[in-house]
Amino acid sequence: MYSIKAHAKVNIFLKITGHKDGYHTLLSRFMRVEDLYDTITFEPCECESFTIEGCEDIPLESNTIYKAYKALNAHTGDPDILNFFYQHKVVITKRIPSQAGLGGGSSDAAAFMRLVKEVCNLMITTEELARLGSTIGADLPFFIYNYPSANVSGFGEIVESFEEKPLKLELYTPKIGCDTAVVYKTFKQHLLSDIKLSSFIGWDQLDSKTLLETINDPVMLNDLYKASLIAYPELEKVAKEGWFFSGSGSTFFKMKS
Repeated sequence: MYSIKAHAKVNIFLKITGHKDGYHTLLSRFMRVEDLYDTITFEPCECESFTIEGCEDIPLESNTIYKAYKALNAHTGDPDILNFFYQHKVVITKRIPSQAGLGGGSSDAAAFMRLVKEVCNLMITTEELARLGSTIGADLPFFIYNYPSANVSGFGEIVESFEEKPLKLELYTPKIGCDTAVVYKTFKQHLLSDIKLSSFIGWDQLDSKTLLETINDPVMLNDLYKASLIAYPELEKVAKEGWFFSGSGSTFFKMKS
């Protein structure tokens, strides 16, 4: 039996830098959440086809792990992958809430790819794996590199490790699911023209604790917060003073005192 942790992340800040080829570009500080993670396990099983347990509410074709499996097969052409998953099933123990701005689906797929690389001895570099992951989802490269903290830019494919002491974070996720595609579409419709690149110059050089203490404004730190409030106005009723907003939501976070 093989197992790996798929950690959640928060966005300390997230600024939209433009829109190109139908997608938004960004600059963001991603930080791994050490005490919140899903677990991906490969368990012995005689399987007639690729089998995933633990997320039955998601259709197989929509599952990011299944997409990662297909991408790895197509890219490597390695028969060891097919043979391994005739003899093992994938079991997911979910702890990261969905549609919460924590990257759960992307983290699961990235952890799956990292574990397959290990157990099947794939001759593929981490950089190559990250490029492949970016074809599945914008957050996958960060999770594939597995840095505790990183500056992420472009479409999510540029990941630069940021050396800093990990923050102890408290999370609060209301029972509101935020669809990332809807939030980005809302941003494009209502807020894209408001982008001022000069307003966050140098943020990528500041440590996360300084950013949260100095900026101290969830709307200013995260461009998607205002878009999420427009798309999901019920968020305003559950927002708490002094809490920040991760990704496209709906999770709020703050530093533990």
